[in-house]
Amino acid sequence: MRYRLQHYDHAPVTFGRTLALSRDAEGRWYVDSDTPARKSAQQLWDQGEVSVVRGRHSLVLGTGRSSEELHMYADLADRAVPAVSGAWRSDWARHVVVQVPRTLEGMAGLLGSPASQYRGIAAVTTGEVGGPARAPADRIIVNPDAYAILGSLGKQVVLTHETTHVATRAHTTPATPLWLSEGYADWIGYLGTGRTPAQAAPELARAVAAGRTPDALPTDKDFGFSGDATKLAQAYEGGWLACRLIADRWGEARLGEFYRAVGDHRTRDGSVESAMAKVLGTTPEQFTEQWREYLQDRLG
Repeated sequence: MRYRLQHYDHAPVTFGRTLALSRDAEGRWYVDSDTPARKSAQQLWDQGEVSVVRGRHSLVLGTGRSSEELHMYADLADRAVPAVSGAWRSDWARHVVVQVPRTLEGMAGLLGSPASQYRGIAAVTTGEVGGPARAPADRIIVNPDAYAILGSLGKQVVLTHETTHVATRAHTTPATPLWLSEGYADWIGYLGTGRTPAQAAPELARAVAAGRTPDALPTDKDFGFSGDATKLAQAYEGGWLACRLIADRWGEARLGEFYRAVGDHRTRDGSVESAMAKVLGTTPEQFTEQWREYLQDRLG
């Protein structure tokens, strides 16, 4: 099946369904059931009646959620979009689609994955990295259980982080390491919040204080949702501080240029090395050492 959100999707969303059919004695066919196909994700309407709230820069779809709550998400998204546009100096749609299911299990159903992978994860963004301009809009999918326990600042940071993923999607490719894509999203998410490195990176701060400063930037495997929670937190914090270091030493505009240069590389091999040489005038080895010193200086 295919569907399209008017003014948001530049191409239809395509997904698989399994239909059970039967025929009566007079030869008429009937559809007995309509469910997601094997290995296909649910759609939001599979989980109940869908409510819709439209913001200035957002479309919020929810099941089992009050109008007041959905308006709260729209307000957060409407603040996130201008914040991202102010930092990311590349063209993008400048609006977002947010889906709010009833439960964590509902979130997992929309992603076609086990709920255990997303426990404690407040939101994720779906979309094809390096996708074409004419593609379905990314969906920001909220985990209502984890999102509900965040404070007002945390809620805004998360929505701004996920909105950054939407904005940078066309320049985020298989050549982009997760420390850069996640770190850049956190960098924009925390802009203007007044959060210090020690406040925003408590797990790394504890590690540095104990003399366990990481030897290398986080790997993609460190960002696995089903792994160790402390290691996952340190991966996000390390990526954020790497991007913060670039913004501090080379400037915010150069950070965006570096992000695009990495994504423009054809393969992962050599993408960071080439972009660091071209945009920052350094090497991964030199940058890693600067990053370690930066951690010790800001978190020690």
